[in-house]
Amino acid sequence: MTLQGKTIAILIAPRGTEEPEFVQPKKAVEDAGATVVVVGLATGEAQAVNHDLDPGSTFTVDKSVEDVSASDFDGLIIPGGSVGADKLRGDGKIVSFVGDFFVQEKPVGVICHGPWLLVEADVVKGRTLTSYPTVSTDIRNAGGTWVDQEVVTDNGLVTSRNPTDLPAFCAKIVEEFAEGTHSRQASSA
Repeated sequence: MTLQGKTIAILIAPRGTEEPEFVQPKKAVEDAGATVVVVGLATGEAQAVNHDLDPGSTFTVDKSVEDVSASDFDGLIIPGGSVGADKLRGDGKIVSFVGDFFVQEKPVGVICHGPWLLVEADVVKGRTLTSYPTVSTDIRNAGGTWVDQEVVTDNGLVTSRNPTDLPAFCAKIVEEFAEGTHSRQASSA
């Protein structure tokens, strides 16, 4: 399956995005031929974490959320990490950016605590998804159905629970990004 000619955005928070949930999906879509743009609150450097508390590697933020639009991309990856996801969902521009992918019917892959951004963007209602277990109540309260599965696909939305699910998550996001837009993706937006 090839993603040649596709451009995928991946979010990163300053000091808080879970490193394997950033690195492995990014590599998977790049290996499939996509161009990946790292989007954050500001350009410069962002330090990832491991197990939410341990400092990880530092990555370059290619574009500030202020300088991009969902229309610039073919899909979006939202890694987890409770601190990173919480920082991102607190920024209105990031939340609007995420919501626009649903309005534009583009595929989105989200793992671990990343669904907090979906709740904040109000795109969970009527959807079935998974996440880190502590996010399940937030998903239900936002009108979604939470299931405890390795990977869940719902009309262009791919979700997984934690880093152990990364092989299945990475395979599924490549597949969904290759398929392109999903007309029912906007149903919750």
